[in-house]
Amino acid sequence: MPDNGSASYHVVVNHEEQYSIWPSDQEIPAGWRAEGTSGVKAECLAHIDRVWTDMRPRSLRERMAARSTEAG
Repeated sequence: MPDNGSASYHVVVNHEEQYSIWPSDQEIPAGWRAEGTSGVKAECLAHIDRVWTDMRPRSLRERMAARSTEAG
């Protein structure tokens, strides 16, 4: 079904701290959890743009930080 701009979505996040949106009328898939923000698609995507400033998965960020600490 096409989105006419009024459908409601949840912002969801996974264990790697990667963000996405999911239709509010559907069950959130395994491995994802509601982040706490909901609204129309444009609002949710704008929120993700504000909060997801580092696109690297959490595990990669942690490995890189550990290597940096070891090297320093």
